[in-house]
Amino acid sequence: MTDHYGNVKVQHGQMKPDGEEAEVEDDTEEQVPVSSPSASASPDPIITTTGTDASTSSNVCKRNGKSRVKPGRDDKNCSGNPSSNFHWSVVPPHAVKNVNSPRSGQQNLKIKGLGRILQGKSESNGNYASKTIQETRCEDGFRLSRRRPVTVDTSKAKTSLEALKLCIKQLKWKEFPLGRRAPCDIYWHGVSFHDTENIVSGQVNKFPGMVEMLRKINLSRAMRTMQELFPEEYNFYPRSWILPEEYQQFSAQIRLVKEKDTTVNTTFIVKPDGGSQGDGIYLIRDPSDLKPMVGSQAKQAVVQEYIPKPLLIDKLKFDIRLYVLIKSLEPLEIYIAKEGLTRFCTEPYQEPSQKNLSHVFMHLTNYSLNVHSGNFVHSDSQSTGSKRTLSSVLYRLAAKGVDIKWVWSDIIALVIKTSIAVVPELKVYYQADIPPGKPGPTCFQILGFDILLTKSLKPVLLEVNSSPSMRIEHEQEVAPGVFEYVPSPVDEEVKVGVIRDTLRLMDPLNKKSTPSPQLKAGGFEHGEEIPVDSESQGRNPDELENLPSLCLKQVYPKYSKEFNHLRLLERITALFIRFLGVKGNMRLGPTAFRTFIRTCKLSNSNFTMASVDILYIDITRRWSCAIPDSREAGMGLQAFVEAFFYLAGRRFKSLLLKEQVVSLLSLCEAQLGPPSSVEDRRSLSCSRALPRAVRTQTLCLPDPQSSSPASQRRAASHDYRLHQKHKPRTLRANVEN
Repeated sequence: MTDHYGNVKVQHGQMKPDGEEAEVEDDTEEQVPVSSPSASASPDPIITTTGTDASTSSNVCKRNGKSRVKPGRDDKNCSGNPSSNFHWSVVPPHAVKNVNSPRSGQQNLKIKGLGRILQGKSESNGNYASKTIQETRCEDGFRLSRRRPVTVDTSKAKTSLEALKLCIKQLKWKEFPLGRRAPCDIYWHGVSFHDTENIVSGQVNKFPGMVEMLRKINLSRAMRTMQELFPEEYNFYPRSWILPEEYQQFSAQIRLVKEKDTTVNTTFIVKPDGGSQGDGIYLIRDPSDLKPMVGSQAKQAVVQEYIPKPLLIDKLKFDIRLYVLIKSLEPLEIYIAKEGLTRFCTEPYQEPSQKNLSHVFMHLTNYSLNVHSGNFVHSDSQSTGSKRTLSSVLYRLAAKGVDIKWVWSDIIALVIKTSIAVVPELKVYYQADIPPGKPGPTCFQILGFDILLTKSLKPVLLEVNSSPSMRIEHEQEVAPGVFEYVPSPVDEEVKVGVIRDTLRLMDPLNKKSTPSPQLKAGGFEHGEEIPVDSESQGRNPDELENLPSLCLKQVYPKYSKEFNHLRLLERITALFIRFLGVKGNMRLGPTAFRTFIRTCKLSNSNFTMASVDILYIDITRRWSCAIPDSREAGMGLQAFVEAFFYLAGRRFKSLLLKEQVVSLLSLCEAQLGPPSSVEDRRSLSCSRALPRAVRTQTLCLPDPQSSSPASQRRAASHDYRLHQKHKPRTLRANVEN
């Protein structure tokens, strides 16, 4: 084929329907050799191919369009070791180029089917002078067709709006800042999934329940559950207590430690559950130092062990803000940004003492706090100032002999493990807001992980932000008492790349043709591996924009083999969802819990159904007190997990907790078998929902032509009474709640 296509003919014309010749505006026609630099000089070309083969030259499709540059390939490496596969190259800060800046100079364009290279000079914005085209095969050649722009609703974007506008412009997509009546491809929300209601299609950049799940108390509970099952795997999260419900345990443990060793004087940090931007955080050394709860209803908070020996740079404490994309829940897909931010304190660090506990500029790394310090430095450089890029810090550590690959591998593991801990609850929220079979959008979300490195270079998780700030400007005092927002080069360098590449990954016009694995009615199947085409991640099949390579790298399921054993709670969640019964429900009623026990055959002479009822009442009552703002009665997922742990310990007493849970899961899954549909799942806990086979047999009516309506009703009623008489006991429960 390449032998016949020796030249490229460039014509000026207008786009015509298939099979028609394009009208030539200019009578002149220029024959350009393939290697000529002037091949892309025409502002509005139509690319056709000519040759000696008449059978092929007469069947070429012509279209107006821009030539597209094929992005570079990502590294293809699929082994299981994150440290060896996740390539991190340390580059000096002065050598780092702005990935958002336009490219200049000579560019090469490879045209599919020709096997040759067109060389052209790019414009100031980095794009070729020709119009964008999309290549799709037709029977007799290549069809060059225009690609419709992706539509983005930015009416609820809030603080991320400026960065989002830049990204949409770079991608040549279409923005709707005021929204529109017709559906958009992507809805960008600033706070939560419910910023815009009644979305039935497209994609939303927030998951239902993510805000609630990442509140400090719920995150601590999720991490504590995982620490019970995998204490060695989840030792990156500090010991935590929930106030006020665990105040007595907190006081007793501190008193016990001091009795054993009087020299020990541990420091703790108190964080309000609903606080943000450092608001309400303070340090204590004794339970008596806790500030009194104000108001009739005690405000909830988390108290954690303070990390006394953090890693210091320039004698200052700092933390890492890492951006993580959760691309989907089923299958679970996680991406990590290769570039992040480091936020520095503004006062030289000293280990906590009674004298300096109140020095927030020394102990707290929150940007929103330190920006008010007189020592805060706004810098245009990525390697100086109070906010720097992560790569500049890693470069300094590498210069001191630190193994950066090892540190980065530990950070990847922390992100994956934390995500696995919060996914179970998110699945419950997801099925409640978007029940199976109901039209609704798909979701993705950018999270902000705050990570602290200890002096021994161990990463410690501080918190996870569901709505990390994507602002690319900062407030600056330009005159006494006069403030204005000025651009922040460091923020723009990091955040614009994260948003832009998130949009590229979620491009609805760039979906793979092969269907993705669907969410099973039973949830995640243990040991299941999700097929991933590493070559196609983030690729644009029509070779779209002249953009830098993706700054987001997939870490899961790329390293799934190392972490799949941690996904036990998702199997428990699958059981929980299976017995919920009613669409949109998030809690099990007493009848559904009894049905679960009976169906899985967990009751016996030593554990009767009366004991089951007592267990349900005790656990549900305790959790309703722990979550005072709960508006829905019944047993939530966390309470169900506690009950499941109790049942596992009772049945398999000689095993460790993890083995107990695995054994009980295997028993329940064997008794239930894989459900074939949502209706079958609902029938387990809903007496009025009959199994499909039974419904077909018992409610089958006679031929309408040979029977009157009255006889039909009598026959149906008689068959239904027979069914109720012979129906198994497991299906005779009333609708819960």
